[in-house]
Amino acid sequence: MSTVPNADPGEDSPAVAAVLDDLAVLAVRRLSAQGDLSLTAAATLSYLDRNGPERLSVLASRQAVTQPSMTQLVRRLEREGLVDRSADDLDGRAVRVAVTDAGRALLAERRRLRRERLTELLGTLSPDELRDLTRIAGEFLPLLRRLLQSEAGE
Repeated sequence: MSTVPNADPGEDSPAVAAVLDDLAVLAVRRLSAQGDLSLTAAATLSYLDRNGPERLSVLASRQAVTQPSMTQLVRRLEREGLVDRSADDLDGRAVRVAVTDAGRALLAERRRLRRERLTELLGTLSPDELRDLTRIAGEFLPLLRRLLQSEAGE
């Protein structure tokens, strides 16, 4: 990566987008536990854990899937004891979904395994590399959060 900024910062955007895309793909491939949950199932459980119970239609929209697909996913998660479904208090025709204690425990275990794997990977770096990565991550993470939050608000 160049340390001299371009006259037009927009010229760097495609290169930065490519790096972020590579980072996302590598993280998903290397840190996801194989065979436990689909990406959509994990994202749905995480959303419910962070935001509380939600209507099924909102979950479908947030995960960019059809409502029938989300219904099928929620039924499977319910069979596995990871979510509970109930009628919406404001509209009895609508379904609200909530993560269960078992769902929270699964998310916590997935998080623990990811962090354990990351710790192992970080252990392969030299002290200087780890120091550099720590500094870069400290600068990068707030920017990434701001980017993703502004995108989520659209």
